[in-house]
Amino acid sequence: MGLSNAWDVATSSLATNAGLTSIVSRNISNAQNSTGYVSTKVANLVTGSNGAATIASIRDLADAALFNSMLSSTSANASAQALSNGVTQLQQTVGDATATGSTTTAAQSPSTLLQNLDSALQAFSSSPGSSAAAANVLTAAQNLSRGLNSASATVSSVRETADQGMVDAVASINSLLAQFQAVNTSIVKGTAMGADISDLLDQRNTILQNLSQQVGVTTTTGSNGSMSIYTDSGATLFDVTARSVTMTPTPAYSAATAGAAVYVDGAPVTGPNAVMPIQSGALAGLANLRDNIAPQYQAQLDSIAGGLVNAFAETNTTSGAKAPGLFTYPGATSVPGASLIPGLAGEIEVSSAVDPAQGGSLNLIRDGGINGAAYVQNTTGAAGFSTAIQNDIAALSATTNFPSAGGLTTSTSLTDYMANSASWLDGQYQSASNQATYHSTLQAQASQALSNATGVNIDNQMSQMLSLENSYQASAKLISTINTMFGALLQAVA
Repeated sequence: MGLSNAWDVATSSLATNAGLTSIVSRNISNAQNSTGYVSTKVANLVTGSNGAATIASIRDLADAALFNSMLSSTSANASAQALSNGVTQLQQTVGDATATGSTTTAAQSPSTLLQNLDSALQAFSSSPGSSAAAANVLTAAQNLSRGLNSASATVSSVRETADQGMVDAVASINSLLAQFQAVNTSIVKGTAMGADISDLLDQRNTILQNLSQQVGVTTTTGSNGSMSIYTDSGATLFDVTARSVTMTPTPAYSAATAGAAVYVDGAPVTGPNAVMPIQSGALAGLANLRDNIAPQYQAQLDSIAGGLVNAFAETNTTSGAKAPGLFTYPGATSVPGASLIPGLAGEIEVSSAVDPAQGGSLNLIRDGGINGAAYVQNTTGAAGFSTAIQNDIAALSATTNFPSAGGLTTSTSLTDYMANSASWLDGQYQSASNQATYHSTLQAQASQALSNATGVNIDNQMSQMLSLENSYQASAKLISTINTMFGALLQAVA
């Protein structure tokens, strides 16, 4: 090899070494300063005409299978967490502080409050002439109605919060799609020009990772570097341009309120009329909570409230017609029977006719007549009369028919229906909690696997930096030696 060729190789080596050092420094800087997805940048080296290695291009380490697994696990985890958070709030209406971290205890659950009322009735039945025992029945009944009111309010609050969460998710999706479009356009241009697009690819992957938290996504990439995004149900979110994702907020919820659907490019992806219902992401979890789990629990609460009105109804001694007795609701003219009255749990109350604080009489609990003289059972006013009380006690355990909307056994006693409702909600809580824990672990594992395969390893990069420094010193020494040889040659010629 001639001195001139050796000089070219040595100087090329220095230039390549400087380029490689810059890449390593960039890897270290990105890993330390970025909060998004960062892949390791590596150089594609080729051998030049003089035999020296030169940097032809820069690429990032990629593993499509691991990246897609990370996106999928992120979406599943976001959905599970959203559902778990909402169900945890619902479960506080029947659970205890130990299980949920709530200040609400099992003593305030409708099932427990009904047991308290049953106990008060049993005591009153034994001493029907006792004003104190009658007052205890009134207090237990009021606590039960308030407990149902509170539980119903919790359901409405959970649905309102879920609706707002969906609105926020839609806004986030649209913002991320707009960011994606800008980065994707730059990648297409950079690919056409042969420019270094590795940092842009990181930005695009970060956007995809954030997007997957809101909605499950799949992607395809064209030969020009452009990427298309679809929901996990197949609806197009991005293809050359971003699609519009829309939703009309519903700020307040009653039991009869149906939440608005989310639309992608005009097609519903949530709700009963969804053409392509999404399966994962926070948006899917919140929609399931708002449209399915919470409404079903509300239907159970309304069925319980209806069961109470039915169980304590008074019968007209002449016509046999029934009217709400101890438990009633605004505008009540008849008992619900097996029909569901949406929102009844939020409106049920104890009749003012039996409340001394509202000008009523406790004796009406024992004697009947809340709805007037035609409904009086204790016509003599005997202090030892307990028939009406015993009938109320029997009604709590008597088999009756409940609305099917609650999704529970429809032919059962009020006591068992309330217990079944609490058990159902506890089951939903346990299932949601277990799924949240499982998917959180799965996401952590998928993210770690991706990081191990494509992420920046600082120790490895520092080792490469040391190797490059040694290579630089060797190339510099070679140039110094060639320079000395050139000098000696020139002196000899002179």
